[in-house]
Amino acid sequence: MNIDVPRILIAATQSGAGKTTIVSGLLAALRARGLKVCGYKVGPDYIDPGYHRLAGGEPVYNLDTWLTDEQTLLNLFARTSQGADVAVVEGVMGLYDGGAGGVSSSAQIARLLGLPVALVLDAKSMGESAAAVALGFRDYDRRTDLRGVILNRLGSDSHRELVSSALERIGIPVLGALHRDEMLAVRERQMGLLPAEENGDRETVSRMRAAVERGLDLEVLLEAARSAPRLSVPSLPAPARRAARLRVGVARDPAFSFYYPESLSALEERGAELVFFSPLRDSAVPEVDRLVFGGGFPEVFAGELAANLGMKASIRAAAASGVLILAECGGFMYLTKTLRTLEGSVFEMVGLIEAHSAMNARLQTVGYVEAEALKDTVLCPAGTVLQGHEFRFSTVEPEAPERFPWAFQITRKRTGATSLGGCAAPGLLASYLHLNLLGNPACADWFLGIASDASDV
Repeated sequence: MNIDVPRILIAATQSGAGKTTIVSGLLAALRARGLKVCGYKVGPDYIDPGYHRLAGGEPVYNLDTWLTDEQTLLNLFARTSQGADVAVVEGVMGLYDGGAGGVSSSAQIARLLGLPVALVLDAKSMGESAAAVALGFRDYDRRTDLRGVILNRLGSDSHRELVSSALERIGIPVLGALHRDEMLAVRERQMGLLPAEENGDRETVSRMRAAVERGLDLEVLLEAARSAPRLSVPSLPAPARRAARLRVGVARDPAFSFYYPESLSALEERGAELVFFSPLRDSAVPEVDRLVFGGGFPEVFAGELAANLGMKASIRAAAASGVLILAECGGFMYLTKTLRTLEGSVFEMVGLIEAHSAMNARLQTVGYVEAEALKDTVLCPAGTVLQGHEFRFSTVEPEAPERFPWAFQITRKRTGATSLGGCAAPGLLASYLHLNLLGNPACADWFLGIASDASDV
């Protein structure tokens, strides 16, 4: 298998420089030219890919060397980019930012996939100093194939000329420039950008496209993308499949929207039939053998979730009948007894977990973690060490911490700090841990009962 698709990475000097706006606009502009585009996001983020999917019209995949090993990531990119005319990758934070030691930084992914890099530089309130910043990024690690910069949030044509001239003197090309435009700003909430599903109609992406078509040299960017080297990638063996099809119910609506498409595909490749349902709108869960509740924003829809008494009762009934349940982050909160919003309102949730969840004004944790299973769970046997990510403003407080069925010993990669986390009750695993099952194939096997009979845990 080969990676020979034209491809480019849109990175930035820091978070908030305008990567998502530019990548979304670029995907939409290239699609309008009749090109088949595929989008990717470096790191574990769920929200940015929603805008890329809206703009490009195709699934968007995460590229993260902590959640998946390098060989699996290369194989994912090779498979999902086949047949595309161009692949556009959005970076994470600043170009060289990632986990401890630069794991899963944009620069690391660029080197791994042979990606030429265009650097978005927020030039607001800067003149020639912008050139000094670009020079530092170019020279910090010459292994990074930096092709030029995209200037963003310029105040005027003269501002553009000032910065462009300084960059020209040091030999760094300007690939495009966008002026300040508040209409391009994407609304935010605590955890970052407002999801595309909640941000209204397609007008936001249309404005992004128009700005990119005015300000960026698309032909130069495509020329850079076409210069990416051809890479040979060994194929991975196909996973084992269940002899009998298993139905897996997946909660998916505006309250629960955080899923990696490749993670869901890992279940389908093993013979699972995914059945999507809405805890917000549906009256009951479908007839299934497993239930999955992903992350999202249950606190935003807490009143509606609480009012759907039929859905909550059906989840409790499913658990009592032996349906195995896996929940992440927002799904974890939903399965507790109550959820307290930031405004102080308390809503009754499903009540499968003897604990209460609450939103906080301050960030509680963010970053890569290792999670060691303290007992057999529906996802893995005791002693398994999983690599995942946490990002939350909420807490889950057990009613009786000394008797609570803790699931994991959590170790934070950046600090080494440890704590207990998650809930592993019979037939249920719920935690703040975000996993990618593509990078944890044994967990996908275990959850579906391929490697072992998970119905015993």
